[in-house]
Amino acid sequence: MMPSVDERRYRADALVLFAIALLEAAGLAHERARAVAEILVEGDLLGHTTHGLDMLPLYLKELEQGSMAKAGEPEVIADLGAALTWDGHKLPGAWLVRRAIAEARARILAHPVVTVVIRRSHHIGCLQAYLKSITDAGLVGLLLTSDPAGGGVAPHGGVASRITPNPLAMGFPTGPDPSAAPGASHPDPVLIDVSMSTSTNAMVKRLKTEGGRLPGPWLVDRQGEATDDPARIGGDLGGALLPLGGLDLGHKGFALALMVEALTSGLGGYGRAQQPNGWQASVFLQVLDPDAFGGRESFVRETAYLAELCRTTPVAPGRPPVRLPGEGALARRRHHLRAGVPLPPTAMPALEPWATKYDVPLPG
Repeated sequence: MMPSVDERRYRADALVLFAIALLEAAGLAHERARAVAEILVEGDLLGHTTHGLDMLPLYLKELEQGSMAKAGEPEVIADLGAALTWDGHKLPGAWLVRRAIAEARARILAHPVVTVVIRRSHHIGCLQAYLKSITDAGLVGLLLTSDPAGGGVAPHGGVASRITPNPLAMGFPTGPDPSAAPGASHPDPVLIDVSMSTSTNAMVKRLKTEGGRLPGPWLVDRQGEATDDPARIGGDLGGALLPLGGLDLGHKGFALALMVEALTSGLGGYGRAQQPNGWQASVFLQVLDPDAFGGRESFVRETAYLAELCRTTPVAPGRPPVRLPGEGALARRRHHLRAGVPLPPTAMPALEPWATKYDVPLPG
């Protein structure tokens, strides 16, 4: 059984305003509250409901407990122009990453590749939610994250948690330069967002609460048996999520997870070796300008051709056509903006006590 969805629909702008009001009441300045609210709602718009407003009660609790910093600025650890390293001091992750994207886009005029590494950010939410702002500018973006204080995923061959799902996201345009003539078509960009584990901790937690099961044997119990039942892992039971590829091909997901750890915590100079506590994130952001390489026109010619080549691949009778990464999410986003945003059934009930506490009206 996969998680159900609340039958109600909400206007996206109403959800953003609701989340801003709660975050401001919890102590965040408006700009920071807006960044967090917009990224969470963007996650729901794209269909990533485990990393949408379902996360907001946890964020509010972190603010209340002081585990998410309400004020302060990121500390510059190193700045070499094209390479920038911040200590986020557990400031809101969405605000930090959006700020890093803006900084990278400003510097791209002087540097064809800009890399920003953030250590000790707070949780950054859905990675795919950040990519469109980069691809809409005709740029290529890479975004990776890990949590050096977290776990949930076993290394390939192991039966205990050691690393986090370590998602990797990448976005690139497949259409014309943003400066193209008015009326020019702008095909969807490719928006990749893949965890290096078979699922996410948030999905496993939700299914465990609902008494559901995963679509496949994506977990390993402490006896080394694959299972789809979240109730068989965690706490004293042991076990963990399998790396991407499962029992058979998990060495591939495990290898990529190590790459993510090296580029996030490794380059940031702060990670598991420090044995940190509390929910946080290590972040790697890289923005590339195709104009500085083979040229933007040549780049989108290649990516557009590749996209069409894949879309027109023959499929088995009765099967749907090939879909590119992000295509379904962007279609959901357009539909949800028109018809309203669905939320998981746990989201609004979990937010109602916070709305009452802070005297914030629920969205209609």
